Amino acid sequence: MDASALFEAARARLAGSPQERLGDWAAARKLLGFGRAPRIVPVGSAWHVGVLLIGDARVYATGEVLRARAEAIRGYTAQAQRERSERAAAAARGGFSEGEVVHVGAALIDLDALARGEASGPLSLVSGIPHVQWSTTGAPRRLADYLDEQLALR
Repeated sequence: MDASALFEAARARLAGSPQERLGDWAAARKLLGFGRAPRIVPVGSAWHVGVLLIGDARVYATGEVLRARAEAIRGYTAQAQRERSERAAAAARGGFSEGEVVHVGAALIDLDALARGEASGPLSLVSGIPHVQWSTTGAPRRLADYLDEQLALR
């Protein structure tokens, strides 16, 4: 079975279950001469299935996953924590609800390229069979088996 057919079957199994929203950085613009704080705005939705985001018509590789939350003064010991908090606040400013899961930086997977034998995101063909690289250190797995396992966990 090719990757497109596997994703159509996965969409059928996921029908009726909630999707999570995708976000992207909005272009900064000025309002009355003042710059606005950076925002992450909604750009779509998809089902989160492991390292994949399966949308109604497209498939993405996951990027950063965060929860939107209001900006607040917090003390952090690490710069990375401070930056992550700033991105969560940017999602709240962009219209995501408090605590809502937001996927930022999801990369579109080209299923046509995969069908031609080219890798796209975490997907590749191995002996003509779609595989997914689910971990940076793990061996690629058959996409059909990976989707079955991930969907069984729902």
